[in-house]
Amino acid sequence: MLGPDPHPQVPAGSAHSRPNVVFILTDDQDLHMQSLDYLPFVQKHLLDQGTFYKRHFCTIALCCPSRVSLWTGKTAHNTNVTDVSPPYGGYPKFVSQGLNDNFLPIWLQEAGYNTYYTGKLFNSHTVDNYHSPYVNGFTASDFLLDPFTYQYLNSSYQRNRDAPIRHEGKHTIDILAKKAYGFLDDAVKEEAPFFLTIAPVAPHSNVKFDNSVGPIDDMVAEFGPPIPADRHAHLFKDVKVPRTENFNPEKPSGVNWVRNLQRQSQENVDYNDHFYRARLRALQGVDEIVDGIVNRLEKHGILDNTFIIYSTDNGYHIGQHRLQPGKECGFEEDINIPLIIRGPGVPKNSTTEIVTTHTDLAPTFLQIIGAPLRPDFDGEAIPLSKAGIQEASQSRHEHVNVEYWGFALGEGKDWDEQRIHKNNTYKALRIIGSSYNLYYSVWCNNEHELYDLNNDPGQLKNLLAHDSSIHQSLLGFPLYKVAARLDSLLFVLKSCKGRTCIHPWHALHPAVNVENLHDALSPRFDHFYEVQQKRVEYSRCEAGYIVDAEGPQFEKDGLAYRYNSRWSDWV
Repeated sequence: MLGPDPHPQVPAGSAHSRPNVVFILTDDQDLHMQSLDYLPFVQKHLLDQGTFYKRHFCTIALCCPSRVSLWTGKTAHNTNVTDVSPPYGGYPKFVSQGLNDNFLPIWLQEAGYNTYYTGKLFNSHTVDNYHSPYVNGFTASDFLLDPFTYQYLNSSYQRNRDAPIRHEGKHTIDILAKKAYGFLDDAVKEEAPFFLTIAPVAPHSNVKFDNSVGPIDDMVAEFGPPIPADRHAHLFKDVKVPRTENFNPEKPSGVNWVRNLQRQSQENVDYNDHFYRARLRALQGVDEIVDGIVNRLEKHGILDNTFIIYSTDNGYHIGQHRLQPGKECGFEEDINIPLIIRGPGVPKNSTTEIVTTHTDLAPTFLQIIGAPLRPDFDGEAIPLSKAGIQEASQSRHEHVNVEYWGFALGEGKDWDEQRIHKNNTYKALRIIGSSYNLYYSVWCNNEHELYDLNNDPGQLKNLLAHDSSIHQSLLGFPLYKVAARLDSLLFVLKSCKGRTCIHPWHALHPAVNVENLHDALSPRFDHFYEVQQKRVEYSRCEAGYIVDAEGPQFEKDGLAYRYNSRWSDWV
């Protein structure tokens, strides 16, 4: 049966030499609450047989914009899909931006691959708009649709160009597994290599929407813990959210609305532990799918010629910084996420700390299949070989561009606190080098954060807080000197495009050999960074990417913010 975007099947020929790809994309899976420790098949088949990319980040901690960045290789400020629903996001915004005609599955098909997809694609992809238009680029598909996407026992799937089918009383993970195995069997029968995406909703919270397309102000929904399959409901009875230093801390942390959160009561903490256990239980069905896929690939004799990539759209927090269950923040729990890759030539049972992001995945997939990379990518391909990873550890960029617009939402029980925080717009960056591990952010109310994660992994001590000492030092320099460099780097990244997103220091120093923060801290650049440079600032808080609210822009102002090597005698 032809899919929603019919393409001729690829003729026989190179299928046996070109690798297949299976991409498993979970929803809201944490790394820092140790969810991977509870997935034995992920450990056996992927971690033991592949490489764990420990420093992998999403660039926006929200489902739909993160997924769009993943499928396009572009940051959210370049896709202009920044929310889960209109007017600033969701499937309708993806279509209106022309991205339905210009994203990964189409490029894969142009390169000779058959493409299959089952599970959640985007938010606001609904039982009413799935055909307006159909999603392009898939040989066959079976999508989860809103408003039933997050109802574990009442899901709606829509296959190819058929009408949606509701599955009341059946668990969504078991329906998904059957569809995934069916697509794999179909793919193997064809002569062409294939790219199969499996996108379970687990471990996202269970959500019943009265409406799912529209602004956050109009949202009517009931949130609760994910619902595991019956066979997993008894597991992990004594497990609790890891009691890290930043879990429900005695003193407030962060800035803006985060700093005003009240410490959680014991009843609240107990409920959030329950919520955490439900997430681990819901993930067991995903773990079974990993085992099922690997076994079937082995049975078909193609396991050794197949890449399996496992990741999630964004991370998750429960209790850290006193936060109720949710995401949307720039803290490590929300942006540092699982990425595991197994496949031909990928080191086994290996961990790397090279910096990678979701904008790097589309280039990586094209590199895997031998297709040319696109010049407008905001990311670069992730090295997969031992030699490539070793080289990248010395030469790869060290930064992550993080951004967010709009709301933050507590998905747990209502504890008489504000559930929706609307002033959650910020720009941020992570920068990880041999001697530094930093997070810097500027919020839309122009509050600033700077955390030294080497000495403060819980991000509890904001070095730029008003009560911090102005005489502090960082990396052997006065704090203000380091902060000035970070602000200029963020100034470039917040509006970067293409190669500038990959090599932002080159935009600041086009004629000088500056590759990293260490280089930029040379005293010769003090006047450039501390006097000449414009600063990251907002004129107001907005719920979407509205440029005139976001202060000066690097791209628009061009050479005004670039170091002139003729003045290299500055000290």
